[in-house]
Amino acid sequence: MSDKAKTQKKSWFRGLQAEFKKVIWPDKKTLARQTTAVVVVSVVLGLIIAVLDALLNYGIEFLVR
Repeated sequence: MSDKAKTQKKSWFRGLQAEFKKVIWPDKKTLARQTTAVVVVSVVLGLIIAVLDALLNYGIEFLVR
């Protein structure tokens, strides 16, 4: 590997490190609340999609017979 490539990699990692220092990481309480919200919304949307799928499936089966 050339010196130029090594220098570019080091520079890239320094920039990455600088960007990670700018990130404001959430505390445990906020992280837990947001994770719970995402899981709840995902489950609710999954249930809505499952019910709609079952209703449409039933309706199509009814029309086909």
